[in-house]
Amino acid sequence: MITTDELISEAISLPVDIRTLLVNKLLESLNPAQKEIDKLWAKEAEKRVADVKAGRVKTIPGEFTVSV
Repeated sequence: MITTDELISEAISLPVDIRTLLVNKLLESLNPAQKEIDKLWAKEAEKRVADVKAGRVKTIPGEFTVSV
């Protein structure tokens, strides 16, 4: 059986493109896609953009500030 340290060492030694794929797969396993919710959010985003373009909502300008 491979140890955690050995697994990490092996993963780090992989080519960048394979490591990127591995990271993405691991993240997906922690936060699986919820297709129905994703569809609803996409629909809501499209509605909001359409409302702004049609002038049905008033936009409020914002400032980008960084507080330290």
